[in-house]
Amino acid sequence: MTSSELASPDHRDLWVRVRARLKAAVGEDVFTSWFARLELEEIVDDLVHLSAPTRFLCSWVQSNYADRIVEAFRNDIPEAARLQVTMRVNGQARPRLAPVAEVAAEAPAAQQAAPAPAAVAAATPRLLRDTAKSGDALNGSAIDPRMTFETFVAGSANEMAFGVAKQIASAAINNAVTFNPVYIHSTVGLGKSHLLNGIAHAVSQADPSKNIVYLTADHFMYHFITAVQRQSALGFKEWLRRVDLLLIDDMQFLQGKSATEFGHTLGTLLTGAKQVVVAGDAPPRDLEMLDERVRSRLSGGLVVPITSFDQDLRRDIVQRRADQASARFGLHFPGPVVDYIARSVISHGRDLDGAVNRLVAAYQLTGELVTVPLAEKTLADLIRARDAKRVRIEDILKVVSRHYKVPRNELLSARRSRDVVRPRQIAMYLAKALTSRSLPEIGRRFGGRDHTTVLHSVRKVEQMIKDDLELGQEIELLKRMLEE
Repeated sequence: MTSSELASPDHRDLWVRVRARLKAAVGEDVFTSWFARLELEEIVDDLVHLSAPTRFLCSWVQSNYADRIVEAFRNDIPEAARLQVTMRVNGQARPRLAPVAEVAAEAPAAQQAAPAPAAVAAATPRLLRDTAKSGDALNGSAIDPRMTFETFVAGSANEMAFGVAKQIASAAINNAVTFNPVYIHSTVGLGKSHLLNGIAHAVSQADPSKNIVYLTADHFMYHFITAVQRQSALGFKEWLRRVDLLLIDDMQFLQGKSATEFGHTLGTLLTGAKQVVVAGDAPPRDLEMLDERVRSRLSGGLVVPITSFDQDLRRDIVQRRADQASARFGLHFPGPVVDYIARSVISHGRDLDGAVNRLVAAYQLTGELVTVPLAEKTLADLIRARDAKRVRIEDILKVVSRHYKVPRNELLSARRSRDVVRPRQIAMYLAKALTSRSLPEIGRRFGGRDHTTVLHSVRKVEQMIKDDLELGQEIELLKRMLEE
């Protein structure tokens, strides 16, 4: 079965049968938790490609249920041997792994006739988006059509990053390079992805022939691993090195050999004066998955922080979203409601968008006018969380290292002595309790450990807290130190 057959009734029936087998094998509760939101994207050769709505679900299913899912497919597809789970963005899973012949058949005749190195020709079609049109080089992760420069709200916290992004786009349109590389960093939800998408939109609209690649870090890793598995790693490298503009998002998730490959790609593109823009949640010096040379190259370019939004910027964002909702749904957002949201929801920009969306939904469901009392009731959980400080794993390592007088490198090492194991387990517990990182991500940050090791540590500390009142108080003290 190939990806061209995905839309057929037989394909849909296959997924129904596989889901039924999985539900019978694991039970209703487990199926609902881990399998209900999976979708079958394609089957290429012996590879089954599923998609999931979150990174955590992708990682968990891939790590814990790959063999079981493949086995469920083998009843109908005996050659099925491998599973790949990728995240859906805006309802679309990227990348697709359409076979070379099928993608080439869709390309314009002029493109098919053009000579190309064999390795590049073999790898490039597997990386093209199946929705790509002639001249559309946005062949990486899905681009959000809503994230343009026109919809970006600028203020004191992000005006430098916004100005740099527009300058990069203008230079790229005119075949020039300004600052290179550019690294934009901030905590979650402050507009990094919006700016990268905005650059891609602006350049592609002005010059559709530009070879622009926007990749989230997990899709960069997916591309690289798939290329290695399909023995087309050279083609993957050549594909990246032929771009005019490379945009890498969520840099903090890049791991392992993919991080090494990114370093090689970065060096080649900079030497060739190709524009590179990277976004992450920490300054380059804190990206421990990268070697020192790559961190130095990122730091040696233009590093642009986006700081927390002040109340004026939050109000501007809420007002813009409220105006859009008013135009679309015909409801009125009074000034006091806009002020209340801007004053009360201080976590990040996505929560501001979410606050407006909740009030729109409440209006549509109940017909109740948008008022401050309605906002207080509807947004209570967002407001309760407003004072929570964002805790980083690096902060936890520093505090635990200092408190237990254990060097940081010992916490990340393989040492098994009791004076190291207990602080390490407590640090993993705190990482799970105080950060949004998944178990696999925590394991990687703690010396490349498996997610099961992290889970064991979390459960071990939870039990120790129940059994040892003094230890429980000690861990609460560590939490307060990290949250203050």
